[in-house]
Amino acid sequence: MTSTLVRRHRPRPSSSWTRDAHARTRDWVEIQERMLVPLYEAVYERLDVGAETHLLGLGCGSGLALLMAAARGATVCGVDTDEPRLDLARERLTAPRAPGGHGGHGGPGRSARLGPGGPESPCVQEAAANAAFTVVTAFEPLSALDAGGSGAAVSAAASTLAAAAARTERGGAVVLAGWGPPERCATSGVLRVGARLADPMYSPGERREEPTPARWRLCGRDDLEELAARAGLWPDGSGRVACPFGYADMDSAVRGLLSTGLFDAAERATDPTQVRKEITEALHPHRCADGTVWMPNVFRYLICRV
Repeated sequence: MTSTLVRRHRPRPSSSWTRDAHARTRDWVEIQERMLVPLYEAVYERLDVGAETHLLGLGCGSGLALLMAAARGATVCGVDTDEPRLDLARERLTAPRAPGGHGGHGGPGRSARLGPGGPESPCVQEAAANAAFTVVTAFEPLSALDAGGSGAAVSAAASTLAAAAARTERGGAVVLAGWGPPERCATSGVLRVGARLADPMYSPGERREEPTPARWRLCGRDDLEELAARAGLWPDGSGRVACPFGYADMDSAVRGLLSTGLFDAAERATDPTQVRKEITEALHPHRCADGTVWMPNVFRYLICRV
């Protein structure tokens, strides 16, 4: 079976991969990013994010969650390892404001600090030097990185959270997010396709010691609490939020899901055409009569205190 996968793999030229990366970034911003808006809104409302909030967004991506916090008056800082998405976040959050308060989205008299990397990024150090953070968010569903396992991915995530917490004021909030129960996430069946194609011998519920490629896995009931404990954080409440994934048509659904990065390992193990074909087949039960695609999902968040 392994030799078959090796023969099927065709590494794409770097120029082709670059074009694909730009297209995926565009699809993320135009199609997929908004799917988690209900999660952001629920957390901000519960924490009363506003003018007194100094917020750090870990894995801020293209900045929509930061933009929403800034619109509530918060001072925001964000870091990410995805440079194309981070460039878009910079465009959104650091554009100069026009006279009369129109234009940029950093908030009245405020500027967003954005940079590559994690909590050790210079932009985070500069922001924390002015004032400790009051809220830290890790909105990227941590289960996507096998956060419930016990291997390197978990250790890295816990270290990142601990480093961010060290720059947070006493009593400040650190928010983790993850997929809800698989039976309440219609998208789970589609995402299993990526795990199966990436490694046919891998079970989505399996816990592994060795590092694995980023892929979706079933989220355990206590995954977020276990990760918080590893990072030295104290749980202080949680919630569930409905985040349906809705798409205008099948092509938009496939492009949106591919933009998440959760199928990258599958594409490397097989080929993009095969992955797209199997995603399309898995989406058919969720296609409505008018051609739209609709998948109800529930996401869970955990609020911790420093």
